[in-house]
Parts: sequence; structure tokens; C-alpha cells
Amino acid sequence: MTSPTTPPTTPPTTPPTTPPTTTTQHPLTSGFGSTSTAEDVIKGIDLTGKTAIVTGGYSGIGLTTVRTLRDAGAQVIVPARNVEGARAALQDLEGARVEELDLVEPASVDAFAERFLAENRPLHLLINNAGVMATPLTRDARGNELQFAVNHLGHFRLTKRLWPALAAAGGARVIALSSRGHRYSPVVFEDLNFENRTYEPFLAYGQSKTANSLFAVELDRRGRDEGIRAFAVHPGAILDTALTRHLSEEALRAAGVEDVDGRRVLNTGRQSKTAEQGAATTLWCATSPTLDGLGGVYCEDCDISPVVTPEQLAGSEGMLDRPGVLAYAVDQDAAKRLWEVSEQLMA
Repeated sequence: MTSPTTPPTTPPTTPPTTPPTTTTQHPLTSGFGSTSTAEDVIKGIDLTGKTAIVTGGYSGIGLTTVRTLRDAGAQVIVPARNVEGARAALQDLEGARVEELDLVEPASVDAFAERFLAENRPLHLLINNAGVMATPLTRDARGNELQFAVNHLGHFRLTKRLWPALAAAGGARVIALSSRGHRYSPVVFEDLNFENRTYEPFLAYGQSKTANSLFAVELDRRGRDEGIRAFAVHPGAILDTALTRHLSEEALRAAGVEDVDGRRVLNTGRQSKTAEQGAATTLWCATSPTLDGLGGVYCEDCDISPVVTPEQLAGSEGMLDRPGVLAYAVDQDAAKRLWEVSEQLMA
């Protein structure tokens, strides 16, 4: 059995590696790459008059995302559980506003959405950036495993509640922060909350990241007729982030982001990136005209990712080294099922 604090070294063998029911998961040769920065991809983009919401937008790649959107002219709202901390982090950033939101509390999500909708303005960009990783087994008040609850269910509820403002934009984009960590696990519909299987933090994290990708697939299908397009993003392994606070030194070394002396490693081959590089794919998906008319795809390194199989990943140094998305994370049937299950859990 995998250690509960160490990432798995091989992708899961189930479900079968059948092709996904999607036809758009093909690279575009965007002109950007793994070392491109937020500044690179936003160059020439004018967001004056646009409104963006960025969850977790007060640290790491979220803060870089907010700063870059502001520099391009957007008005940015940053929902945060720690309002005082978020305001301190954003105090020098004019035009970025902090509002209270706890993704694990349905009433808090609803209250935030109601406040925003009361402003009667369109929402052009919703960037679901906040998340937790490899936490000890914890459940929310409804019994949902915490990583699934925060990373997926909270953002699912937020997006659903903000739907009228997204539709009013006449061309909105929703970005779901996924990860190559989706390779650790598909969504296990038969036991979402680890009630009948041993809890392992990275399996739970992988399930939540697969859910993020599937969410983008189904959201795009449901929203495209109203001008709402969605993209899932793998940002890379970011050096400056609080996401790793639950990880041991052993796990950080296994993930390739820390050396034997405890120093963070910048190695784009293993997807270790700066915050400026990590935010680039999010911003490319949120703003690039290259993606006009597209959506429902998983992206990394500022391009649409290819579909890969576990067999292709098995030959690499580690299961997170090579680019690509596993078929189960972009499967339309699984995406539809997840949406329906999420609606039931949201009721």
C-alpha cells in the first residue's frame, strides 16, 4: 500500500484505457510553452471593463493571476476565507477587492454569490483557483471528504450560483485548476468519500483533480449555447505555494520539487515552476483569442494537452513527468455523471 504521505509512482490501472468521448483534446501549437510567464501570455490583451473572480487569489499563482489581470485592466474580486490575510496580501493592488467566502460552507458560497449578483453586472472570467492537497482525512458538515468538497463541490456550487452573471457576459470563460495529479485516481463514484476503502491523501487529491477536469468538460457542454466556455488547467508544480503544507519532506522529494537538502528545485522537465510560469496557462486559457470557439479541454504549458495512456507514462522517471491527460479525466460520460451526482450533493 502506498504511504499516505507519498505520491503514488504509477497511474491507476482502472478504469480501462478506452479513448475519451471527446474530439477536441488536441494540441494547437500555441507558440508558448512550459517556461512562458503570465506576462508573456497576457501581452496585447486589454481587459478594461471586464470583471473576474479568482478564488484563492491572494497567494502563489492565484496572486500572480490577480495581479496580471489587474495590469491588463480587469476589475478583480478575490473571495477568501481569511479576509484579513487576503486584504493584507492585496493591499498594494488597486482594483482588487476581497470578499468573504468559505468554499466548504454552502451558506457562505450562496451568500457570496447573492452579493455579487445583486451588483447586476456580468462576470467575464471565473477562475476556480483555490484548493487543498494531500490533507489528513477530514469531512465537511455533510460528510464529504475535504479535498473533494473544497476542490470540486465548493467550486461547482459557486459556478452554478453565478451562472446568470456568466451568461450575461456574452462570452464568459471558467477556468478549473486541475493537475497532473489527476493521474493518481479517477473519480470513484461508488465511494467518493472513502467510507469503504482506505483513505490515502494523494488518491483523494487525484480524485478531486480528475473531478475538476470533468467539471470543465460538462460545464462547457452545458454552457456553450449561452457563451460560457470552460477549461481545465494543470499549472505545474509551483515552488511558491502553500498547497504543499501537508506534505512531508519525503513526499516533496518524491514529487521532484525539493532536493535532499530541503531546497525547492526549479526544473521544468518535472513541471516545477515559478508562480509567474505557473499562472501562465490559467491566463492563456482565460484570455487567449486562439481559444475562441473552443472549450471543454484540459490544458498545460499554455496549450491543449494530448491524451496519454498509463502505459505511455510508465516509462518515464515519474508518473508526473510527461505531459498529457488520461482518458478518464476528459470522458464526456463520466463528466455528465459527475455533474448529476454533484447536483444531488448540492441539494
